[in-house]
Parts: sequence; C-alpha cells; structure tokens
Amino acid sequence: MILPVVGTIGTRVLIAVANLGTVAVSAHFLGMSAVGIIALLVLGISFIMLFNNVVGGSGLIYLVPRHGSAALRWPAYGWTLLTAGLAWMALRTFPIVPAGMEIHAVALACLQGIAGVHLGLLLGRERYGAYNGLQLGQTAGLFVAFLLLLRIDDATLMDYVNAAYIAHGGTAIISGILSIDRRSTRAKVGSPTIDLFRQGVLSQLGNTMQLLNYRMAYYLVRRFQGDAALGLFSITTQLAESAWLAPKSLGTVLYARVSNMADRDHQRDLTLAVFKVAVGIAALAVLLLCVLPDSTYQFFFGPNVHDIAPIVGWMAPGLLAMSASQALSHYLSGSGRVHHNVISSGIGVIVTLLVGYRTIPTMGLSGAALTASAAYTASVVYQFVVFNKLAGARLHHYLPSALDMERVRTLWHRMLGR
Repeated sequence: MILPVVGTIGTRVLIAVANLGTVAVSAHFLGMSAVGIIALLVLGISFIMLFNNVVGGSGLIYLVPRHGSAALRWPAYGWTLLTAGLAWMALRTFPIVPAGMEIHAVALACLQGIAGVHLGLLLGRERYGAYNGLQLGQTAGLFVAFLLLLRIDDATLMDYVNAAYIAHGGTAIISGILSIDRRSTRAKVGSPTIDLFRQGVLSQLGNTMQLLNYRMAYYLVRRFQGDAALGLFSITTQLAESAWLAPKSLGTVLYARVSNMADRDHQRDLTLAVFKVAVGIAALAVLLLCVLPDSTYQFFFGPNVHDIAPIVGWMAPGLLAMSASQALSHYLSGSGRVHHNVISSGIGVIVTLLVGYRTIPTMGLSGAALTASAAYTASVVYQFVVFNKLAGARLHHYLPSALDMERVRTLWHRMLGR
C-alpha cells in the first residue's frame, strides 16, 4: 500500500499545483469575475458528472474485481452518452451554468465521463501508476493549453473551454487504450449492469450530497456577494482544500484495497492507519496556509486577493474533519456500506442551508467559511459513530501506537515484494 500511496500523494500535489496555476493564470489574464464564472462552469460539469457516475464512477472500482473489465465497460459507455443527452435537456430548463456555456458543459462532461470509465477500470485493477499518470497529464495539459491559448490572441473565457477540450479529449483517448484488459475474466456472479446501478446509485447519491455539501456555498456567495466575491472564495476554497491532498490520496488507495479484501479486522486496521496519517498531514497543511501573509497569495493570484488566512482559519475545523472523512467514507464505500455516506452528506447539506442563509449575507466570505466548517464537521460526526459501531473501534484505537509503525513497515515490505 505504501508505494501506491506515495505515488498518489505526489500526483495529487502536482495536480493541485497545476490547478492553482490555472486559477492564477485566470485571475491575472481574465480577472476575478471570470474566475467566478469558470468556477460555476466547473461546478455545473461536476453536477452532470454525478449522474454520469451512477454507472461510470467509483462503483467500477468496487465491481472490477468481481466482474472483470470487459463486462462493465459497455454499460458504462452507454450510460455516459445517455446522461449527456439528458443533461443537455436539463440545462435548457435549469440555468446552473453561465449563459451560453450549456453545450460546452455537456460536451466536456461527456469527455470526462468516458475518461472516468477508463480510470475506474484501471483503479479497480489497482493500476495506480497508469491512473496517477493520466490524472496528472489531464490537469497539466489543461494548464499548458490554457496558457498557450491565452497568449495566441486576445484572452477570453473560451480559451479555458478550448483548453479543457484538448485536455479531456486527450485523456479519454489515451486512457481508453491503457484500460484494455485482454486477460481472461473471472467467473461472473449476477448481472454486471444491475450491480453497476445498485452500487452506483447509492454511491452517487452520496457524492451528490457531498458536492452540495462542498459547493452549495458558491451559489449563496454569488447570490449575496456577487461574481468577484465568488472568484475570491473559489480561490480560497481551492487553497484550503489542498490540505486534503494526502488524505484523498490515502483514501483512494484505501478504497481499492478494502474492496479487494474480505477480512474485517484488516479493513479496520488499514482505515485507522489512514485516519491518523491523514489528519496529521492535514493539520500541518492548514497551519501553513494560516501563517502565510497576503503578499504571498497576491504574488500568485493578483492584488485583488486578500484576507485568505482568516477565511482558512474559519474553515480549519471542517478541513480537519473532512480529512478524517477520507478514511471513514472510503472504508464505508469499499466495504459496501455506501448508504451511510449518503446520510452523512445529507446532514452536511442541511447544515449548509441552515447556517449559510444566516451567515453569508451578514458575514460575507467568513460566513461562507464558517458554513463549510459546520457542515463538514456534522457529516464526519455521523461517520465516526457508524464506523465505531461497524468496525468495533474504540477511542484508544485512534491514538498513535507502536502497532501503527509496525503495520506501516509490514505494508512497505509487502509492496516491495510484489
């Protein structure tokens, strides 16, 4: 487990740098309002992807060891195309993306959906190297293409859209080639299509709630504070969520590993090890973000960026809570208990609405940060209680111990011997 984690963490760090580079370039060339519009476009694509990933998402990771890649690929392709058509009709009624961007949101979501199918098949076979390389190549390709297009002619929002076509289209093609599995598949039990829907519906319902938990504040900030404030908040949010780089990487590997093992005690021990490391690393990252001066942020994102550290400070409790969630939620998903993630995310959405409508109009971005912190914490409290009950974990299991180091060494030697 150690080598995949190291590779995944390194990949996520580089992806975060490339993403922040894209935001910085947007802020310098297009302005803060454009950053806000791009954030809404990306969020709209994310909503489409939630429906696409009912079949083509993380459920593939869980089901590849059980059905094989060949039986899962074509149902996932078909669902991607179907959801693209439905999304096009929906966006004509519900304006969740900026005006004029509807067709681009649908087309980009379709490309991401096809690439997502391929990435899920790769990760289900624990091909971490290919998965990490494709993720990094897609993000780096977007940044490089965007920068080049901005310099070719007058800078416009369409430069970002065209760069996204280049990056996601290239990833879809390359990942499709790499995901081909010519090995004989294992014996199939049940229908792969039915299992994809059964696993995917619950998983994506949880992801939908989680996305609302993460991003509902965007719409509230835009409504009460405007596009420029949303641009600043989106930058702050991406910086703050960089604290999740290591926890998300650990969670990704944990999910694939838990999905491929049956021993409950081993699942619990791996989850607790990930939990401790994730929270520790996130705490250091949050501390760093809180002590950096505004001048540092302004150097990268322009003079209109200010008061980042205080906003991150308001978000700190929730950021640490969601770092812990990367272990708990992936344990629940990998062990087939996705419905608990749905419930926890639903709790977060309720808290977002209750707190956000009261704090964002009066406190501005600090209120948005406080809302996020309250919602994240409420979600993890539920997961914490459920995990303790299902896994038999007690308070002393969460404390660092010599056994943790022994587990790390054992996993390290196990991976070196593969």
